[in-house]
Amino acid sequence: MAQFSYRARRRSGELVQGILDVPDRSAALSQIERLGLFPVSIELARAAAIARAERAGGKTLKAGVLPAGVRALLQRKRRPRLRELATFTQQLANLLQSGMPLTVALNSMTHLDSKGISSEVSRQLRQDVMEGKGLSDSMARQPVVFSDMFVSMVRAGEQSGALVEVLRRLADHYERFAEVQSKFTSALIYPAIIAVVGVMIVAFFMSVMLPKFMSIFEGMKVPMPASTQLLMDLSDFFSRGTTWLFIGLAGVVLFVLFARYKTTPGGRRRIDSLKMNAPVIGRVMRLNLFAQFARTLSTLLQNGVPVLTALKITEEVIPNHVLKDAIVRTREDVTDGKTLAQPLARSRVFPQLMIDLVKIGEETGDVPGALRNLANTYENELTIALRVMTNLIEPAMIIIMAALVGGLLFSVLSAMFAITANIGR
Repeated sequence: MAQFSYRARRRSGELVQGILDVPDRSAALSQIERLGLFPVSIELARAAAIARAERAGGKTLKAGVLPAGVRALLQRKRRPRLRELATFTQQLANLLQSGMPLTVALNSMTHLDSKGISSEVSRQLRQDVMEGKGLSDSMARQPVVFSDMFVSMVRAGEQSGALVEVLRRLADHYERFAEVQSKFTSALIYPAIIAVVGVMIVAFFMSVMLPKFMSIFEGMKVPMPASTQLLMDLSDFFSRGTTWLFIGLAGVVLFVLFARYKTTPGGRRRIDSLKMNAPVIGRVMRLNLFAQFARTLSTLLQNGVPVLTALKITEEVIPNHVLKDAIVRTREDVTDGKTLAQPLARSRVFPQLMIDLVKIGEETGDVPGALRNLANTYENELTIALRVMTNLIEPAMIIIMAALVGGLLFSVLSAMFAITANIGR
């Protein structure tokens, strides 16, 4: 028999702890579940004392000490898509809501169809929980699947006894972001199709049809109109093998230079700044970024994550480096004791609406609610902006393609008219 120290929560959320005399961890887990408790951690009594001493001394477990087998497993995983993560989280929340103990729910998750997240993920989570680790600690060991934001919120849910509610909020969070991504994709599908079809038509005409017309024109020995001569020169230029070799080498060089420039701090900021200030699409980019910032920070603060930790996680989630720098400066000012609205205003990046509503939220004591309302506002505006962008891009693409194809036809018809006029003489 061995002594195991455990920490668990009642259904009411109350934290309880004690010591059990049982043969192993599995027996300790079974006994805790029979008591109607939700286990948080189970450790050998001596190991628990050592862990408390280490925490008191400020020591932390480094991620690099994971077993080689676990590291290999993590390397084989791919990061799940947002909708896949939302489905996985919702399934786990439903199982826990039905009254299943955590280990039983994780065991059931290994048999459920969670597209994009393998059953091995749930199996590893269940194994870690049975060994006495908390769910958030186990998820932290799988960073490819579960982000810092996910882990922090689950940890807050464990500590508050509201794990199911937190999981549902997480599922809603990822579902909303997946919906925004879907709107972006849908808005660009039709213009992309028009562009591809237009390029294929031009390429077919230049490579197949035009050479046949050129052989006819050259045999007629008739002076060609300027537009037709320009088209023939372009066709001759692109028909040379050295031309494509030069274009390929130039493309590779430009790609490498751009990739290197993009990796520099100044390059990243410059490119992200251009994206935010570009005509038409810049407004869409800004609305998406502000909605993402407000939604992420609101979700974290609402679930009890400290403001500095929430800002740090939000900084890692945001893909734009201009906004990242503004969040870093905000976090530094908040550390110095300032409110959140003041450093947001000092950054000169965030819109006045966000600053005003955050300030009102601080005055009323509901910053998460203010940020949530902001996220809803920006997401609604984003939907309208995407529709406007699509309405502008579609006719622009049609006009460009029509101009290209019309120019090709005009050049050929001009040559044919010139030949007909010459024959009539």
